[in-house]
Amino acid sequence: MTKKTLAELPEDDDRNDGRQEVTPQKKRPYRRNMRDGIVKRGATWSYVVNVYDPKLGKSKPTWVGGFDSEDEAKAARDKARVQAREGSYVRRNRITVAEYLSEWIDLHAVEVKPRTLSGYRWIIKQYVVPNIGGLPIQDVRPATITRLYTKLREQGGRNGRPLSPGTINHVHTVLRKAFRDAVDVEELLSRNPVERAKRPRRDDLEPGEVWTKAQLRAFLRHASHHRLGAFFHLAAYTGARRGELLFLRWNAVDVDQREVTFRGSTGYVSGERIEGTTKTGRSRTISIDQATTAVLKGHRAMQDAERAKFGMAPVGTDDHVFANEVGEQIHPDTVSSLMTKLIASYNSPEDGTRPKPPLQRARLHDLRHLHATMLLLAKVPVHVVAARLGHRDPSVTLRVYAHVIKDIASDVAETFAAALKKDL
Repeated sequence: MTKKTLAELPEDDDRNDGRQEVTPQKKRPYRRNMRDGIVKRGATWSYVVNVYDPKLGKSKPTWVGGFDSEDEAKAARDKARVQAREGSYVRRNRITVAEYLSEWIDLHAVEVKPRTLSGYRWIIKQYVVPNIGGLPIQDVRPATITRLYTKLREQGGRNGRPLSPGTINHVHTVLRKAFRDAVDVEELLSRNPVERAKRPRRDDLEPGEVWTKAQLRAFLRHASHHRLGAFFHLAAYTGARRGELLFLRWNAVDVDQREVTFRGSTGYVSGERIEGTTKTGRSRTISIDQATTAVLKGHRAMQDAERAKFGMAPVGTDDHVFANEVGEQIHPDTVSSLMTKLIASYNSPEDGTRPKPPLQRARLHDLRHLHATMLLLAKVPVHVVAARLGHRDPSVTLRVYAHVIKDIASDVAETFAAALKKDL
């Protein structure tokens, strides 16, 4: 008589221990042995576990297959039994990494800023989907993510060149968020494999290790001859982010109280200008020194003179502090590239007298790092520096500028000893 496999049996016959094929004559005796059993289906093994279904209000048998051996199926069954008893069992789902991330990024759009969202999409499209997009998300292990990072480190860049640890760190950030939601929100996973993956070590310079005080002063003097010299001055003297400076309106500058309030940020996403809140979503008011106040007054007078040439009214309170000659907003890339040009013109002046030492290459964001580093080295309290930079929490400042904190801490013992001796 022809034997039947489990897949050919009626649906109610789901309690066979599965260690041998079943004939119609032996079907009923095996019914009582099917509960939490193991069965071979074709070339692979499967197990069944009773899992509580909140919709039904009771447990029901759930089959999981695809194991290469009986021992693998047994081990998975035992683990599933424990998870079922603890209420942490995750039902089998064959959704791929690419399918999940596509849905996740669309749902995530309501939580993050447009520019951040655009960065997430790029990372997923460029680095994740081509490498692990076809894998079922439930098959992803910490080693899977570690191998992804290793591959990116070796050949993930343009034309097969190595990808920087910093970029890989961004990939890790996106995957960690996405897989965390797969655990906590979607309940597709019981644990986050990204949390236990190993990332390449970062060997880049600590922030702030770019220019000396003298070099910063030299750059600002050189930049002051440009119509946007005030932009670089304010960036260095406040530590504000590029987008915050370009969002700044004159009604947020109080020259009498010597204060500037940063209320938002501006940027470009897919060629479209986007304005929104600051990175933390909160505005902040910080003090400025007398020299910076004078620089801003001179900058406003220059804007009025420029507008007068075009027959325009003087700048108003709602106008941007940094704009082109006719009051239009400046593209963020313009000020970044301008800094590179100013450094180049400083190092190669028209009269041919090269400065000693020349200014090494620096990014606009390095002015923010220099501002923070100099304040910390001057022993300004960390929480004060954090508030000035717009960090959500002082722990962020401590982490980013750990090298500076370490240098300051090395003098603490001598400071204590000197303070104690004063009363002797």
